[in-house]
Amino acid sequence: MRRLTDQEGQKLQQIMRRGSTSAVRYRRTMMLLASAGGNRVPVIAQLVQADEGTGREVIHRFDEIGLACLDPQCAGGRPRLLTP
Repeated sequence: MRRLTDQEGQKLQQIMRRGSTSAVRYRRTMMLLASAGGNRVPVIAQLVQADEGTGREVIHRFDEIGLACLDPQCAGGRPRLLTP
C-alpha cells in the first residue's frame, strides 16, 4: 500500500473515532489503517473477519482512487425485463 498523506490519515482516524458510519466503511477504514501500520493481508483479514481477497481489493482500490474506495460501489441490480 502506498504511504498515507497527513489528510488521509486524519480522515481515517476521524472515521474510526466516530464509529457512526456504515459497517462497510468502518471495516474498510480498519483495513487501510492496519495496512498502513505494516500488517500483512492475512493478518488484516483475520482482524476484520474478511476474506484475504477483499482486503487486497480494498488496498489496491485505495492505491488507485484514494479514500473514495471506502464507499461501496453497488450495482443497480438486474436489468428490467419490460420494455417501454
